[in-house]
Amino acid sequence: MSQKPPETPELFEEIAQLRTELDEANYRYYVHDDPTLTDADYDRRLRRLQELESRHPDLIAPDSPTQRVGAAPAEGFPEVKHAVPMLSLDNAFNDEEIMAFVKRVNERLERDSDDLTFCCEPKLDGLAVSLVYENGALVSGATRGDGRTGEGITSNLRTLRSIPLKLRGESIPQLLEVRGEVYISHSGFEALNERARKEGSKVFANPRNAAAGSLRQLDPQVTAQRPLEFCAYQVARIDDYNAPMTHSALMARLREFGFRTNPELDRVQGSAALLTYCQHLGEKRERLDYDIDGAVIKVDELRLQRELGFVARAPRWAIAYKFPAQEQTTWLKAVEFQVGRTGAITPVARLDPVTVAGALVSNATLHNQDEIVRLGAMIGDRVVIRRAGDVIPQVVRVIEDERPEGVLPIEFPRHCPVCGSDVERIDGEAVVRCPAGLFCAAQRKEALKHFASRRALDIDGLGTKIIDQLIEREWVKTPADLFHLKAQALAELPRLAEKSAQNLIDALEKSRHTTLPRFIYALGIREVGEATAGNLARHFGTLEALMQAALADLEAVEDVGPVVAAHVHAFFNEPHNRETVAQLIDAGVRWEEAEVSARPQPLLGQTWVLTGTLESMTRDEGKARLQALGAKVSGSVSKKTAGVVAGPGAGSKLAKAEELNVDVFDEASFLSRLAAWESGASRESGESEQPSNEESA
Repeated sequence: MSQKPPETPELFEEIAQLRTELDEANYRYYVHDDPTLTDADYDRRLRRLQELESRHPDLIAPDSPTQRVGAAPAEGFPEVKHAVPMLSLDNAFNDEEIMAFVKRVNERLERDSDDLTFCCEPKLDGLAVSLVYENGALVSGATRGDGRTGEGITSNLRTLRSIPLKLRGESIPQLLEVRGEVYISHSGFEALNERARKEGSKVFANPRNAAAGSLRQLDPQVTAQRPLEFCAYQVARIDDYNAPMTHSALMARLREFGFRTNPELDRVQGSAALLTYCQHLGEKRERLDYDIDGAVIKVDELRLQRELGFVARAPRWAIAYKFPAQEQTTWLKAVEFQVGRTGAITPVARLDPVTVAGALVSNATLHNQDEIVRLGAMIGDRVVIRRAGDVIPQVVRVIEDERPEGVLPIEFPRHCPVCGSDVERIDGEAVVRCPAGLFCAAQRKEALKHFASRRALDIDGLGTKIIDQLIEREWVKTPADLFHLKAQALAELPRLAEKSAQNLIDALEKSRHTTLPRFIYALGIREVGEATAGNLARHFGTLEALMQAALADLEAVEDVGPVVAAHVHAFFNEPHNRETVAQLIDAGVRWEEAEVSARPQPLLGQTWVLTGTLESMTRDEGKARLQALGAKVSGSVSKKTAGVVAGPGAGSKLAKAEELNVDVFDEASFLSRLAAWESGASRESGESEQPSNEESA
């Protein structure tokens, strides 16, 4: 029977320190929007804490950052009765109704002056929840439900890093109940749906639905994977005789406890200032990274709130000012297809113009072919349009009950709408693309930038601004056109004098002489990076052999799977691309054919990482020598990494290697091993160190 590892003061100290650092990082990030740790540093500390607690389970505390996801999936959510009902608010839809609210409050308080102080903040469009803390620790969390009874979702709420598991500070009340909104930001929502599209899983219609569905998952580990955030907006109960006497001061106290409150929260005095706040918030609405559907207005002084009391299911001391709706219905008149800079073909709905959230909308995205199928959309349908923040308006659902006769199916084009090339769709991908990156006008700018980049043909001086001017003047339509430019014409471009123009011509001349791996990489084939380009060059030896390769031949190349093989095959089977390659060769672009060799590769299957500065060679040169020996060269360290070469200036990658006990080599030991591997490979392949006949000649 194995003995439990001894618990030392150093161990207690390290665990306490890690918990403090992680809690502080969450507080700085979510409450002050001032990150103190990078994501990698946070994850490294969290993994270290998990490792220590797994070895010493008796030291695990309920409020440890590792315990955010610990409960097993529930069979259902228990009912929770709210000690203080979660009431709804009356609504105001214009300035007149806000003024009527202020008048009612002043009359009930028997005030003649218009100087009452209100606390205002955005009305988040999410899911209201209640959190209960006892002696500073989170003990329960529940949904609003019907206002009096909600669902207990404590395990799910614990997964949100913006919800403190224990309160900060010294003067912690014995009991605290906090109300707030769980929501998903626009950026988090887009990332969530993009991942769903790639995985072929459910795509959410809007952030609110996504937040509600994510929070009510029976498995907390599913909830933990969703980008949910929490923002506090009310203290329902607090067991503290010294508690602040205004709502705004209570919100400030919650920030001290570790809660996020909305940065747009403000105190205003009088009805004129109240209207100004609502107006300014409405103007900001488009720029916020989260959905709001109005502003919440509350009498700030708690004593006056108690005096005003409640009516039916709403308080007399608060009201919600509602902005114009962000969803509207209209008719889908037609669908056009746009080609993006990476070749993605996106369907765009042409609509009967409709005002959504204060803006006139006549176009909306349909994302891709799978989204059209999911929606069941047809030309002529009545559809719901959503516009939130700076997100492009989108079709979120079809009103099938109002579908008229004569609707038409939406058919994706078989040819690129811009250049006429055959489109491609790889199995498992949602996006349909034009593969003619070198030829297609819609992709021209990105194709030229990539072609000229340092790791491709390395055309020094051919930057984005010059490429923009060349395209604007239609001097360059394909990469081959670059090699027909004249210095005299280039000198006419703004900020490009004769000397700079000649330097660019010289750089173009130099770039005509390259290598086959660089040339393949420069073509911009999807998913073909430097390493894959090198593998293709070494496997086939010549460009002609690569261009003629069948799918099965391509899949036989190291690290080339079905998806990459399909991209390469589609690229070289597109006549426009073959024509552009021929034009480049006609323009004088040349390379030495790669040697197809059976040379042993002692590092085959191993992954290496280069970090820091190397003095005797560049990192690119070190990478090339490792790849020639069969190694993969990665940009990140993992348990599967065979070795890390660390020069001066190595940072987080070196720390990660040490943490994972990965072998680390300085430059001297790396060079020594390289020499041994390379000489060993030469001897095994029967090569001598004497020059070849061609070299001797």
